Amino acid sequence: MMTNLFSVFDPSSSVTSLPMNWVSVIVGVGILPLCFWKGPSRGAVLYGRLEKGLNQEMGVLLGASRRTWAVTFLALFLLIVLNNSLGLLPYVFTASSHLVFTASLALPLWLGYFMKGWVKNTTHMLAHLVQQGTPGALMGFMVLIESVSSVIRPGTLAVRLAANMIAGHLLLTLLSGAISLASVTSMVAILVSQVALLVLEAAVAAIQAYVFAVLSTLYASEV
Repeated sequence: MMTNLFSVFDPSSSVTSLPMNWVSVIVGVGILPLCFWKGPSRGAVLYGRLEKGLNQEMGVLLGASRRTWAVTFLALFLLIVLNNSLGLLPYVFTASSHLVFTASLALPLWLGYFMKGWVKNTTHMLAHLVQQGTPGALMGFMVLIESVSSVIRPGTLAVRLAANMIAGHLLLTLLSGAISLASVTSMVAILVSQVALLVLEAAVAAIQAYVFAVLSTLYASEV
């Protein structure tokens, strides 16, 4: 029996006696050999088009001098969307619903390009702290605001992803718990609502991965 609503996010899922904790993080490795097939499947063609489109978009955001960084953010997108999608399956723990996972993705990336920017492009980074045309009386205040905005970026990335994944799973859990107490008519309405929420969660899984990767790309483009 579930004593706490948030216990659904505890990494304690298992099938028979086999622990399934964090399986969504590593299960994607089994998909990689598909690229070695003699003829590409429809999934491989779709993946190729997705990879090409995102690579071009991120390359434009990063600029010509940092275009090779797009591979890193593309891999980040694929990792997140894979974990978000696998978390919708039964008995699979959603790793991206925990700050431990999301912060471990956002913080090292932010530290990497943030330190690179201040070490190699110090003047450029200082120029970003004060917008062009800012009155002299407000320059100190603008420096403070921009500094705080830069420091909290990894936190906002991590919390946004985790909060969106938690919200949808909580709604599904609440609706599933109400089925046993509902009438036949209400039960049908709840089942239809759950199917609709599941479709919405599938869309959120892809959208949040895209937002995380694109925002990381935009932050990296400023250094």
